[in-house]
Amino acid sequence: MKAKALFLDRDGVINVDKKYVHKIEDFEFFDEIFELCELFLKKSYLIFVVTNQSGIARGYYTESDFQKLTSFMCAEFLKRGIKISKVYHCPHLQGCSCRKPEAGMLLKAKAEFDINMSESTMIGDNLSDMQAGKKAGLKDLFLLNEDESLKDDFYKKFANLAQLLAYLKGNK
Repeated sequence: MKAKALFLDRDGVINVDKKYVHKIEDFEFFDEIFELCELFLKKSYLIFVVTNQSGIARGYYTESDFQKLTSFMCAEFLKRGIKISKVYHCPHLQGCSCRKPEAGMLLKAKAEFDINMSESTMIGDNLSDMQAGKKAGLKDLFLLNEDESLKDDFYKKFANLAQLLAYLKGNK
């Protein structure tokens, strides 16, 4: 049986987006992210992080900086009994099949972990996250964004993780 997956963008979903976060001391988790992940784990979802990291190509930080922060982040999840199956990242600026809004990172996860995309979920804070999820054929697309101009019928929009969590507890 194919696995179900929860795909999470990083900055703006897992942690406060402070633009090009690459140091542990600047990484601030959203409190609700752990409860949200536990909800999906109870339903046997694998959890993946799919994140554009153009700060690497821009020279703001190195691949090594990104890997150190990723190790810290995954360890913090593990302390709470939450396993992140894999973190996929795109270090490029443009012209790449892995950079969201393209679906490359999600499709790599599908191939590596035999994921049923039509039973999987994406949570992001940008339209590019929703577009990548749509291109990958995901069932549920949840946008965390307060911008009133962002409205479409192919995703559900919430102001923040707390609103999404309340929705999921009532509907899943």
